[in-house]
Amino acid sequence: MLKEKLLEDLKNSMKEKNEIRKNAIQMVRAAILQVEKDNGITLEDEKITEIIAKEVKKRKDSLEDYKKSDRQDIIEQVEQEIKILSEYLPEQLSKEQIKEIVEKIIEEVQANSMKDMGKVMKLAKEKIGVSADGKAINEVVKELLA
Repeated sequence: MLKEKLLEDLKNSMKEKNEIRKNAIQMVRAAILQVEKDNGITLEDEKITEIIAKEVKKRKDSLEDYKKSDRQDIIEQVEQEIKILSEYLPEQLSKEQIKEIVEKIIEEVQANSMKDMGKVMKLAKEKIGVSADGKAINEVVKELLA
């Protein structure tokens, strides 16, 4: 379903001559096809969402470098790509929502120090999935276990 939506949006962006949207969608579709070919499988929406989240993360990480080198033209393009790709992701959780989930996990695994961070992070990433950035989850876990 998500793959079909990407294809449809790609066609529309070509008709509208929206180059940034077209390029962003093409890059994601290429990443999806690469994973499918490498593993000889057809990806479900959940895995496709994970790939899109990785693509968004790559762009967010590169954005910092572009800001340091003051490349305003590239910064604007990357920000637009992030916005476009984020449309395909589930709504991102707020810090408070992440905190609620992590508090339950800490209680569940009876974590009480930073030594338990690995267990908490693993479960948190499983439960939260792509609804929050790993960095945001990490910050909340550190805050609660410190």
